[in-house]
Order: sequence, then structure tokens, then C-alpha cells
Amino acid sequence: MSLAFAAVFTALVCVATMMFILYVPATEGYFNLGETMVYTTAILLGPYIGAIAGGLGSALADVLLGFSIYAPATLVIKGLEGFIVGLLTRRGARVSETSRRYLTIGASILAGSLLGSIGAHYYSGEVAITIGPGERGATISAYVPVWLWVFLGVSVSVLIMALSAYLEPEVGWTVLAILSGGSIMVLGYFAYEAFLMGVEAAAFEVPVNVGQVSVGLAVAVPLTRALEKRLIAFSGRSGEC
Repeated sequence: MSLAFAAVFTALVCVATMMFILYVPATEGYFNLGETMVYTTAILLGPYIGAIAGGLGSALADVLLGFSIYAPATLVIKGLEGFIVGLLTRRGARVSETSRRYLTIGASILAGSLLGSIGAHYYSGEVAITIGPGERGATISAYVPVWLWVFLGVSVSVLIMALSAYLEPEVGWTVLAILSGGSIMVLGYFAYEAFLMGVEAAAFEVPVNVGQVSVGLAVAVPLTRALEKRLIAFSGRSGEC
């Protein structure tokens, strides 16, 4: 059953990564939604399947999209990201209820602040969005107001605190686990891109990757809360491996 889950969620990570991309010419990399499924897999199924699906699924997407230069690094970076998120999520059971409450407040403010500030600074105003890689991509112009990112940041903070207060007290710890794994991803790609293209080019994609973490967190937290009980009932707790 674990092997089947690993195969299915590897495919889901690959599909999530490929379904919507924003090309970044400076680094020849791309913004994608793969983090949403990497985090979801790691939280639901643990560190090992999280590492396999995160690493293999994301690397396969790199190859299929024509970004093969990133595939070896992606295999390691996204694999480690999935492992860290899954491992820390499991360790959260050892944290006291009082600690969880304070962690939730801090994590919710941090998550909302990251989403709002990064979005307002880098993705607001008149923006040119390239959907798809290189010359095959389609570029469109759009206007994104600052208030939209402020609203999204506040909404994420409120949502996390509400989930923790009224439904699942471990949500705050889950957010911290995601932010820890996301930090590994951001730093890993920065180091790899700095080696290939220089520090200046690598720095250009840092906010893009932070944006991926923020979007992944905002989607994965409520999604996993909705799916967790159904998945456990279906698998007979096979996700504990």
C-alpha cells in the first residue's frame, strides 16, 4: 500500500508542478504550484513518502517541461523539503498544548506576513506574466493591486488561527513544519543557481520561491485537514510508515 501511495502522490506532485508555471527569465527557472502537493503528501503520508514524491515528482516535471538543468538539484532539494515537512509534522505530537497555542499565533502571523509582503512588493502593480517556458511561453500584462495581497495575507493568518482554535490545535506546528521545509527549498535553489549563474541571478528568484512556499502553505494546510481523516480511514493508517 505504501508503494502505491508513493507512486500516486509522485504523479500528483508532477502534475501539480506542471499545471501552471510562470517562467523566470533571469534564472531560466519557473514559479509553480508543486509545493502545494509536496506539503500535502508529506503531512498526510510522512517523511519518506514525502521525500520520494517531492523529489521524484518535481524532478520529473523539470525534465518534461524542458528544465532538465534543474532536475538533479530538484531531486535532492524537493526530496529533502518533503522529508523535513513530514518529519516535523510527526514530531508535533510531542509539543504541549500551551506551546502549540503560542506557536500557532506566531506561525499564523509569519505566514500571513510572508504572503502579503512578498506579494505586495514583487507581484503587485503592472506585471508581465509569462506562462510557459522560454519562447514557448505566452506573455500577458495584468494589474494586481497591493490591497489584494494585504487581504490574502490577513486572510491566511486568520484562517490558520481559526483552524487551530476551533478545529485542529496542531495547525500551528504544521505551519512551522512547512516553513522549515520551505526554507530548505529556498536556500537550496539559491545555492544551486548561484553556482550556475551567479549570486545576482540567484537572488532574483528568491522571492519567487518564497511565493511558492506561501501559496503552498495556504493551500496545503486546509486541504490536509479536510483529507486526513478520510485518507486514514481508507488506508488503514498505512500512511504511518
